[in-house]
Amino acid sequence: MFTLNCNGRLLIINKPIIMGILNITPDSFYKTSRLQTEEAALQQAEKMLEEGATILDIGGQSTRPQSTRLPVDEEAARVLPVIESVNKNFPAAFISVDTYHAIVAEQAVAAGASIVNDISGGTMDENMLATVGKLSVPYVCMHIKGTPETMQKDPVYENVTREILDFFIQQTEQCRLQNINDVIIDPGFGFGKTIMHNFQLLKDLSIFKMLEKPILAGLSRKATVYKTLNITADEALNGTTVLNTIALLNGANILRVHDVKEAMEAIELLEVYK
Repeated sequence: MFTLNCNGRLLIINKPIIMGILNITPDSFYKTSRLQTEEAALQQAEKMLEEGATILDIGGQSTRPQSTRLPVDEEAARVLPVIESVNKNFPAAFISVDTYHAIVAEQAVAAGASIVNDISGGTMDENMLATVGKLSVPYVCMHIKGTPETMQKDPVYENVTREILDFFIQQTEQCRLQNINDVIIDPGFGFGKTIMHNFQLLKDLSIFKMLEKPILAGLSRKATVYKTLNITADEALNGTTVLNTIALLNGANILRVHDVKEAMEAIELLEVYK
């Protein structure tokens, strides 16, 4: 069991939970997930919460392969009103902000977010870890090799699991030094990894339990699913559920997904199976 202090509220993870994806972007890789108005975001937030999501992950910057980076002020302008609105309308929800900019993280927490989800694990903004430490909120530390612009240009590892484990050992220590008490680790499926790297990480996921941190798996509708099956992201729900199930069997505590209902069904069935 893990207990996370989310800005004064306790999030207790005694069985796997769902993080629902709210993309406030016009260009996310899965077009159905693109929410471009506050009203659309609220409707999707309500649906996800009704279907069982515990956390709503709100991001304004697409980090798909070869995406271009938004200016900080434009990212903030996309996410802050939505965070405020979701927090006002669904005060029981836990909101995470998906950003690698320290200033956006700080503004988002002021607006109602209580978790920071950083795809760079603190490597893209030198102020991020210190900022999160001062905010005293949980931090999702994800591994990425390169940047969204470059990460899928022939990523090479000698041993993908060992190198990512080493990264987490180093970064969780940096988090400790910056007074971040609650760290969630995310291997970063699809972020600077080939499809075979992703399958190896999925197979080895239980190894990361040695870090004694909650493990987040973000596999939803990614290329690992749709390219392997020679389908599109729109057709990748069933494949996503299969990989989510494997992730749960191998120790995932949080599933980050577009489709909450199906992910919750996987959790509920495995709870009975266990």
